[in-house]
Amino acid sequence: MESEMTQYVVLLAVSVGLTFLVGRLLVRAGEPFLLEVFHEEKVTRSVNLLLSVLFHLVTLGVLAIISVTDVPADNALQAFVVKLGVVLLTLGIAYGISMLVLIRVRERRRASEISEHVQERLADRGISTVHTPPVGEQGHL
Repeated sequence: MESEMTQYVVLLAVSVGLTFLVGRLLVRAGEPFLLEVFHEEKVTRSVNLLLSVLFHLVTLGVLAIISVTDVPADNALQAFVVKLGVVLLTLGIAYGISMLVLIRVRERRRASEISEHVQERLADRGISTVHTPPVGEQGHL
């Protein structure tokens, strides 16, 4: 019983430590993406903090559930290793999803800026970017 409690405490300590380490890495890696999107350091820090809190809450919640879940294993050490593996996979997936979201936000912002730039250039040349329907299609729904 004491051995199980020790492994439980070690699993929680390692899981929480890794979660905060990966979360910190996400904050550092995500800041340049967010700065490129928002162009303001204050807004970037605020959004980064909100995303960090979301990452930590979701990941720690999943880890709490994992920590009390029984896994089929031949001995306590195998159960510990399986749970630690699930923790690592959970962190990897959460980190990957977070980075994909940041990349997607940046890509959308870039596409929007390019579209605005193209429309400005066309307007400078006197070319309208507003779509007008052909004469026979006006007034039809």
